[in-house]
Amino acid sequence: MKLIHTTRQTAQGNTIFLALVMTALVGLVLACYLNLVHSQNYSSMRSQAWNSTIPIVEAGLEEALSHLNAHGSSNLLCDGWQFSGTKYIMQRYIGSNYYIVSISNYVSGLTNLAPVVESRGFVIVPVLAASGAGPVFATLGVAQPASRFMGRGVRVTTRLDFIFTKGMVAKDQIDLNGNNISSDSFDSSDAAYSTNGSYDAAKAKDNGDIATNSTLTNSVNVGNADIYGKVTTGPNGTVSVGANGAVGSKAWQQAGNHGIQPGWVDDDMNVAFPTVKVPFTGGYFTPGSGTVNGTTYDYVLTSGNYQMASLSMSGSAKIYVTGDAVLYVTGNFSMAGQSFIQLGTGASLKLYVGGASGSIGGNGIVNSGNSSKFTYYGLPSNTSLSFSGNAAFSGVIYAPSAAFALNGGGNTTYDFVGASVTKQVQMNGHFRFHYDEALAKTGPFRSYIVNSWNEMTPQEVAAVPVVHIDN
Repeated sequence: MKLIHTTRQTAQGNTIFLALVMTALVGLVLACYLNLVHSQNYSSMRSQAWNSTIPIVEAGLEEALSHLNAHGSSNLLCDGWQFSGTKYIMQRYIGSNYYIVSISNYVSGLTNLAPVVESRGFVIVPVLAASGAGPVFATLGVAQPASRFMGRGVRVTTRLDFIFTKGMVAKDQIDLNGNNISSDSFDSSDAAYSTNGSYDAAKAKDNGDIATNSTLTNSVNVGNADIYGKVTTGPNGTVSVGANGAVGSKAWQQAGNHGIQPGWVDDDMNVAFPTVKVPFTGGYFTPGSGTVNGTTYDYVLTSGNYQMASLSMSGSAKIYVTGDAVLYVTGNFSMAGQSFIQLGTGASLKLYVGGASGSIGGNGIVNSGNSSKFTYYGLPSNTSLSFSGNAAFSGVIYAPSAAFALNGGGNTTYDFVGASVTKQVQMNGHFRFHYDEALAKTGPFRSYIVNSWNEMTPQEVAAVPVVHIDN
């Protein structure tokens, strides 16, 4: 009987041990499964947070670019932005998340710099927020500023989006109807391609580009013109060339070729034309007469803002500009007869026209400086602009709502030096159009735009340019 009792006790012990082993194995499997589920959940939450940082980062970039475009010509230390070390900084919350954005390499009033924008976005990771766990990047040896947040950042370099990057630009069709019409380029900032900053035919280049957003057949009618440069239309737009017309390089045309040189016509033009805004609403002067160097002028403009209800110059009427002047003509503007506007040495004039009609005639604009010294701005209400000067024109025209007509009578060939942006172009005369390439480097510009975009390392993201960050 003892033997039978001992056997039963041994069997019962084996059963209990086997049950414990099975329970342990089941527990281990469950623990592994729960850990796997936890890891998957953590990875999913982390991935979602990682992707969610991009909209926050982009919001910071948008604010920085808007700030640059609104105050880049004056002072960035406004609208809540702070200055620390060498950077202008802004921190802003979007719900529970936030971004820290900075602007560096910026000097007020200088347009030859490329400001750098760094935007860091921080997003709450729900798993960390609930558990109070440590920094997401702790395993990388990076001390995050806030343990509940995941950070991500980008570094963006910017550049100025210059208005006059081509010689003649229009929203709609361009018709070069006339004789002895040509378009080429030079560079007033380079002695190799200009003489004392002025156009020199012997140093001319072949970047006298013409472009339109038009997508129509015959968006550009070259006619018999000689275009020493490229012609670009909107998608599917076409270019027509007359029997004696040519579009191509200087060397190709000098070899006696006509038509279109392969590769010198594109159809990828799609550019926005920002509307011209009223230059000022107060604090202006009414122009008055004056004498300069013994000559009496109907109006003399020094540095400052001037406003007139309309301006009609005829006969021998004349204006002299001695400083950096802005003239806002709220109504129509016209020049005829022997009238002219003369810019003194080092002077500049920005002429804003709000009336439906603008006309540059007479003896035109006498500009002793480069083409950037005179700018014609047509407001949205300025729908018609004509040019029929009796002298060479040196300046730029930005009137995106105006139909631009260039009319030159007789057999005289007129020079148009600078650049133009209008709604459409109709040329009926003898014009030589010379685009100043310096305008694409130092001329008027629309805004700052993104030039390059690079993601920052975790260490760079953690090195936030502020002392205090809220948790």
